Amino acid sequence: MAPGRSASSGNAVASAFSRFWKRTHAPDYLGFAILLGTWMLMLVFLEPFHRMFFINDLRISYPHAEVERVPVYMNFVYALFVPLGVLIIYNLMTKASPHKHEVTYLSLGISVIMTSFITDLIKNAVGRPRPDLLARCKPAAGTKPDMLVTIDVCTEKAHHLLHDGWRSFPSGHSSFSFAGLGFLSIFLAGQLHIFRHNSGGRDLSRALICLVPLLGAALIAISRCEDYRHDVYDGPP
Repeated sequence: MAPGRSASSGNAVASAFSRFWKRTHAPDYLGFAILLGTWMLMLVFLEPFHRMFFINDLRISYPHAEVERVPVYMNFVYALFVPLGVLIIYNLMTKASPHKHEVTYLSLGISVIMTSFITDLIKNAVGRPRPDLLARCKPAAGTKPDMLVTIDVCTEKAHHLLHDGWRSFPSGHSSFSFAGLGFLSIFLAGQLHIFRHNSGGRDLSRALICLVPLLGAALIAISRCEDYRHDVYDGPP
């Protein structure tokens, strides 16, 4: 092949790729994949900062709930799959364009993954003890009550159970639920035009529909306080 023809072919490929990159959501998918991969690596390898504590601190002396009101998998159901299902049904009922389908679901995914990434990064850096830390730690007998101690006094052998005791702030459940259900609330508000005075959107019924997902997210956040996993000020960042 002649050098000129080879260079021309290479330029055509580069030009086609440039058009593809600019006219599609490829940059968003790449960013989403990077965020997702980094978040998953963080979950596996990143350990929290372990703040020192007193073993007679009443604020971290609550019992450890073996059965959670909203387990992690149910939080995914409530805050990811329920909103996704509602979005799919709404777009199908309104005969949305393929582009709207793509943008809607991609935006939901970016919302929950970016929120989870930021939340877990902060909570591992802060290292705030959970209200049930002592029940997780099981301090060794003879540990002095009026002296600051470290994780070294803990006798609990289950790695995740122990180290997760320093991931109180901010609440992952709260952040995730508001990222998913909050996205649904904003989506419905936009589709129902509740902020447009001249399009019949300023009525109570439409506003209440948009508030339902936020109420669900708030109840999930409250359940974390009821399980003594978080304090009331451990909400979303």
